[in-house]
Amino acid sequence: MIFKECMNHRERVIAALNHEQPDRCPMQISFTPEFAARLRTVMGVTNDNGHNPHGSGNSYCLERALGQDLLLTSVGWANCYYQSREPYTDEWGVEWRPARYQTPFGTGYYTEVYRHPISTAEDLARYRVPDPNRAELYLEAGRMIRQYRADYWIVGVTVTTIWETAMALRGMERLLMDVLAEPDFADALLDIPFRYHLAAASRLVRMGVDMIWMGDDVGSQKGMILSPELWRRFLKPRMAEFIATLKGINSAIKVAYHSDGDIYPIIPELIEIGLDVLNPVQPACMDPARLKREFGGRLCFWGSIDEQHTLPFGTPAQVAAEVHERLRTVGRGGGLILGPTHHVQLDTPIENFNAMIEAITGNHAKEWCGKHEIKPPCEGIMGMK
Repeated sequence: MIFKECMNHRERVIAALNHEQPDRCPMQISFTPEFAARLRTVMGVTNDNGHNPHGSGNSYCLERALGQDLLLTSVGWANCYYQSREPYTDEWGVEWRPARYQTPFGTGYYTEVYRHPISTAEDLARYRVPDPNRAELYLEAGRMIRQYRADYWIVGVTVTTIWETAMALRGMERLLMDVLAEPDFADALLDIPFRYHLAAASRLVRMGVDMIWMGDDVGSQKGMILSPELWRRFLKPRMAEFIATLKGINSAIKVAYHSDGDIYPIIPELIEIGLDVLNPVQPACMDPARLKREFGGRLCFWGSIDEQHTLPFGTPAQVAAEVHERLRTVGRGGGLILGPTHHVQLDTPIENFNAMIEAITGNHAKEWCGKHEIKPPCEGIMGMK
């Protein structure tokens, strides 16, 4: 096996997505705000001006200090999710409230939808969609492309592309009933986020991002929330148009798709409509090695480190062993961007996080960072709690 040496972050991702063996596996990790605050403390990062799990408003100090290879910039309804200790209503009319939780490392907060703006056909008829063409939505993306694209792989994020935003507008139970009992209503509702996020993604592609990350959670722990038949009726045609439009703007653009859970039945059809990368590949729901064997020649994978069990509740040795297993079974020959299957949560021990970083980066990243006068990924955090 031939390993290419001394790659920068961008080159490393390009090699992996071309199914070539890079100097080391590319890495991407996002954090909840509370875990990011712990990292800033133990790493001594003082010039980080904020945090958003999807990248917007983030100075990327943590990501760059850790040696990550992808940087994310987000436009869309997902940006309305942010940490708040007070209820709020976003620009889509969706109302949110905080939910407190406790871990051995402190108290955290989730923000949950609790009221939806579209209850009736009249609500749908008079609903006014936010404008996806506002210049201020793209200021962060423009800054990131100018500042980092020479060295990093830049991902334009438009997740919650269709289904999840419609679910926030309508409510899950009602939307699931709509696709069965009121298909015309469901079509009109689903078109709202579809058209919005297609406009945002198209603009990001024209601006020069390397990848668009779209997606909706349509899988559960065991099987799909939406049957494959209903997925084919309501989501597949829209996703096919979404991908074809972006590749019509730039044939070199890569498209990643996110869905939690078990979506095995639709993976061949995702490939059929032009998908390049599948995220997050939850190992508690689908076997990453099996996916590599069956689809690895036509599809790349992003994620695959267990955030449900191993990372928060395993030992450092178990975390390292899982990373090594993914590198051996999924990362061999390229085709893998390695990282947790969700934002790293507050309940994750720093020792486990360190074990993951060290197992992914090895000596290659430390040597590369030294040559370029960048702080080695794990220097300053190893052994700290």
